[in-house]
Amino acid sequence: MADNFYGEVLTDHNLHPLHKHELDCATCSQHGVNPSCGDDIVLNLQLHNGIIENGSFTGSGCAISQASADIMLDLIIGKTPEEADHYRELFMRMITGEITDDELEELEEAGALQSISKMPARVKCAALGWRTLEALLKAKEEQNEDIDKS
Repeated sequence: MADNFYGEVLTDHNLHPLHKHELDCATCSQHGVNPSCGDDIVLNLQLHNGIIENGSFTGSGCAISQASADIMLDLIIGKTPEEADHYRELFMRMITGEITDDELEELEEAGALQSISKMPARVKCAALGWRTLEALLKAKEEQNEDIDKS
């Protein structure tokens, strides 16, 4: 049953991604690549008053990388960057098999990708969007620190 759910979630987000498009109002963007298989995305976020108001991604890759990025955006839109980073950390722990049931529940639909932890070759695919989010948030934080020091 869990495998069917995983397949349905992955297929739906791959075939009908809500967030795969350009985002003209983006306030920050980050390019991410998985060199081992060629997955390539650009993550775009619109941040306003400390909230991720909108987000999108563009690029190409396998079904897992594309679906995972779409699922991630579903989860983090409407959240603060700190909350988004918390979900990112939980997701990364999940796909390495180090998450509790309560933490898994926090990930909502992203928890459907838990079985990726049993497919080591696919972990990098599932993690691409999340690693790109990490780089984007880190760059944004460093940019804000530079502005604060001015």
